Amino acid sequence: MDSIFTRIIKGEIPSYKIAENDCCFAFLDINPLAKGHTLLVPKKEVDYLFDLDNALYTELMLFAKKIAPAIEKTVPCERIGMAVLGLEVPHAHIHLVPIRSIADLDFSKPKLKLCESEFSALAAGIRANLD
Repeated sequence: MDSIFTRIIKGEIPSYKIAENDCCFAFLDINPLAKGHTLLVPKKEVDYLFDLDNALYTELMLFAKKIAPAIEKTVPCERIGMAVLGLEVPHAHIHLVPIRSIADLDFSKPKLKLCESEFSALAAGIRANLD
């Protein structure tokens, strides 16, 4: 059975897509810690990040390096934090989160509630800032 991320990649579940290439897909987290919280996933369904082959792992990290500056240009923050938890969905993924302090990466805190227009505007802004 496909993971929820595979279904998003296939377009079976709608998402606020930021970017994609042959190997990777980026979209806004719908339960964000901060505005601009973005998930990056390989298109190949592999459960655990460290089980990715070296080429796909490298591609995912380079993809993150491309997406992070666009988020930073769109959402005021000190930095873009990166987290790999790997427990929520059995599909390797990276969280890119705009942060001002280390506490901003506390996944136990309440998530933001954004409306569709806020998500759409954030996604459009990040896409516009991609180099």
